[in-house]
Amino acid sequence: MNSVPLQIQLSWEDPATGDRREPLLNLPIALGRDFNGMPQEFQGNRVARIVLNSLEVSRFHTLIDTDSGNVVVIDQNSRNGTFINGSRQTRSIIANGDTLQIGPYTITIGLGVRIQSTPSINSQISFNQNTGLPEPNQTPPQPQPATPVAGVIPSNQGTFPPPIFQQQQVAVQDIHATGLAVEEVDYATIGGGLGSFIWTDFLRISGVKCDRIAALGIDEKPYSRYKQLCLNSQIPLHERLRSNSDSCPDNIWGWPSYALREAWHNLFRGHLGASLGYLWQVFAEPTFAQTYTPRAENVFNSLDREMARISWSKIFRYGSVRAIRATDDGRYAIAYSRTTTGKRDHAFLLARYLHIATGYPAIKFLPDLQGYREKTNDFESVVNAYEPHDRIYQKLERNGGTVMIRGRGIVASRVVQRVYQARLRNPQIRLIHLMRSPKPQGNKFGKAQRIVENHYEFQPFNWPKACWGGELREMLEKANPEERKHLLSDWGGTTTADRKDWRHIVDEGIRLGWYSVEFGDVERVDKEGNCIVTYIKNKEFKGQMRLEADFIIDATGLDANVTASPLLDDLVNHYKLPLNFLGRLTVSNDFELVEMRQSRGRIYAAGAITLGGSQAAVDSFLGLQYSALCSVDGIAETKAPGIKRLNFINSFIQWLKWVANQSP
Repeated sequence: MNSVPLQIQLSWEDPATGDRREPLLNLPIALGRDFNGMPQEFQGNRVARIVLNSLEVSRFHTLIDTDSGNVVVIDQNSRNGTFINGSRQTRSIIANGDTLQIGPYTITIGLGVRIQSTPSINSQISFNQNTGLPEPNQTPPQPQPATPVAGVIPSNQGTFPPPIFQQQQVAVQDIHATGLAVEEVDYATIGGGLGSFIWTDFLRISGVKCDRIAALGIDEKPYSRYKQLCLNSQIPLHERLRSNSDSCPDNIWGWPSYALREAWHNLFRGHLGASLGYLWQVFAEPTFAQTYTPRAENVFNSLDREMARISWSKIFRYGSVRAIRATDDGRYAIAYSRTTTGKRDHAFLLARYLHIATGYPAIKFLPDLQGYREKTNDFESVVNAYEPHDRIYQKLERNGGTVMIRGRGIVASRVVQRVYQARLRNPQIRLIHLMRSPKPQGNKFGKAQRIVENHYEFQPFNWPKACWGGELREMLEKANPEERKHLLSDWGGTTTADRKDWRHIVDEGIRLGWYSVEFGDVERVDKEGNCIVTYIKNKEFKGQMRLEADFIIDATGLDANVTASPLLDDLVNHYKLPLNFLGRLTVSNDFELVEMRQSRGRIYAAGAITLGGSQAAVDSFLGLQYSALCSVDGIAETKAPGIKRLNFINSFIQWLKWVANQSP
């Protein structure tokens, strides 16, 4: 009888979204790009077929099976090869903990039993609907028996939204009959963040008056949540963001760019060398110079200027949106809760054109760390990088200690820098960077391949630069949904910025021994005395490996799943809206939710909730600008009230007004 287990667990992260996949499968297993291109049976056994959405993956790329009591990986004459632990192999025996790289997919092999005892999906830290702050103690809202509509809350004024919102089309007269406040505008945007602001900016520049636009949100400044997340993840105001020089949410024309403005200001202060340095960076990046990115403070100050110019304060309404419904006169009704004169009440907003830019609905949190916090109630030592956690660095500076980082993207790099800065004050600080698997080589597309160093994969921005305005953007716009699966997988992946100071810190840490990288799958996290102990399995150990730390920082990122937002989940379920292959909203090339089109109105969306459509970098400054341009152009084509499509002449006039800081 064969002693080799017939089941293995494959673990990998989706290159486009970072979502974790951990199927437990019977052998044999086929991996490839085309489901029908892989065999249904092999040597009389049914084959488990796993589809990997990448053009770097062959139709039938690799087979995993047993041979003489061993588990073997057999390459199927694939074009780009199969790599075992970083080495290209045509046929190889594999062991528990080995890594299998196929195109952009790095897959960890688990033999015998399921590696993780916790749920395979990521946990979440929700944002409070009323404050916008992370709430680690918050439990998912349970459906209320008296409130069939998902995502709504009971109130002292009765059920809200009212029962009429159970209908597919709500009668406008029924909304007025509730006796609650009703406001009517032509254009409304939900979220009140940067996506809402940029869309509103385009409308104002296109001729729409303030009194015809409403922006619903919970922060008066559209960058408030973004700024807070930056500060939490250790990007202070003087540090630079991961953004292009001409990605200017305060300036739709992109000129003068942030780099030119920063160079201009330094020139007037007498800093000629610094001024020329910024211009050289933009001219020579990334081959001969480090990529230019703007300082956070400069971006926020520029946004303040543009907010005042377009009269954002007259457009913004404080409100936590509970539900969206189509109306019987071809518009949309928005039910929201608000605070007026110190009292909590409810109101409705009616609009013809609706824009949804709710941003990320939650923060990802690793299930084993969530389990640890629920078991120990320790929210001080185990945190997510997007939660406030300055106290950890302050304690390290005072007392020293060991900190563990989970994840290896841009946020992890910034946390490494912050720990290094703390170590300059107290050398008794050690850093363990726990990664699931090694990264022997970077993802590639065509002839281009990313650089990898010390298991970090480098790229200036979160997507290749050509995704914004180059050939990759055009390629994605023309692609069908099946082709987009492959393209986004090939272009995606967890990357960090190629910054010399960050690379130097890691090199120095490894050389001096205070920074170490460990690989493995976490089995559990326990509190033992004053230490937090992480038990992992990797290929180097037959049993468990024990890692001790004083603090753990989870840097695995933000969660854009539509189901994590009660508002979006309600909208999708109520109207049975289709989601795309990434579980995000399905939008047209001009970012419209076509299924929600009314006789007089349309709904558009922007940001991370639209990933999988015609734009890759949807959550970037320039991505939000591009989606706003597309949707406002689409609105202008419908002869919407008060809007003029920008042409060379009126765009130039509006740019002159921007330069002079005059109202549009």
